[in-house]
Amino acid sequence: MNVLDTIHSALAQRKTRFAFELLPPLKGDGMGGICAAIDPLMEFDPAYINVTFHREGIKQTQRADGTAEWHVVRRRPGTVGISAAIRSKYGVETVPHLICGGLSRYDIEDALIDMDFLGLHNVLALRGDKSQNEKRFMPHPQGHAHAVDLVRQIAAMNRGQFVDGEVEECHHSRFSIGVAGYPEGHDEAASPEADIAALKAKVDAGAEYVVTQLFYDNARFFDFTARCRAAGIGVPIIPGIKPLSTVRHLSLLPDTFGCSIPEPLRREVLAHGDDPTAVRQIGTEWAIAQSRELMRAGVPVLHYYPMGKAENIIRIARAIF
Repeated sequence: MNVLDTIHSALAQRKTRFAFELLPPLKGDGMGGICAAIDPLMEFDPAYINVTFHREGIKQTQRADGTAEWHVVRRRPGTVGISAAIRSKYGVETVPHLICGGLSRYDIEDALIDMDFLGLHNVLALRGDKSQNEKRFMPHPQGHAHAVDLVRQIAAMNRGQFVDGEVEECHHSRFSIGVAGYPEGHDEAASPEADIAALKAKVDAGAEYVVTQLFYDNARFFDFTARCRAAGIGVPIIPGIKPLSTVRHLSLLPDTFGCSIPEPLRREVLAHGDDPTAVRQIGTEWAIAQSRELMRAGVPVLHYYPMGKAENIIRIARAIF
């Protein structure tokens, strides 16, 4: 069963499912921390678990012949291996992220082949953020500048078309492709209309569902969904939710993710700014209210971003599911 099947099943049952995202551990760590993060969330029967892909920078060196050689610097490697290990241990469908940043089309193809061999048939196709040593996103010289091109490559591979050309007699992969959507607009989009057009291009290229960036005002999500439908985007749209948990999040989250903080939430957090426990409770209750309204609206899945901390996600899930 792939993610799309899960979504269709949830829609048919009129039941919203639970899902969450997992960060790979820092280099050198093992599965212990991963299992500790997953174990308490299994009681909520997750539809899938996303595993993120991180790159911190690009290192460029010179070969003996004078040509440049690229190296992706990663402090959190192991996305594909972790996804396979989770699927094997827990029997839950996993969705590894795959990004354009720092990877050539050949690197991407190799990663997809590894996923296919390991029985990982879902992928979230992302451009990825600029690395720490870039002023703006710079694609690999043999890679992709935009997520839509990554979607096209995955869809082509599903048809037996590889980087070096079509393979007539081959095992055809069957990747279910997800992409990101931005209820408040991507920060590089020229306009809201251009942002929706870019998303539609990804869907037209082969994306089968959309997972949104985090947001705190459900009206933004509902408006985004309406604009998507008006533009002809008919695939499932899954809302992404991260509970606010510290005063610092009032500035950090908008700066990092381009989301706005509703004024009632901001006022409540600032009123209790000297009480970290109260702030965390306020953020959790806000996310519970968000989740309940989204569930009433019939979203297929509620996708949570624990960011390595599952305690408030557990409280939210127990209140909702």
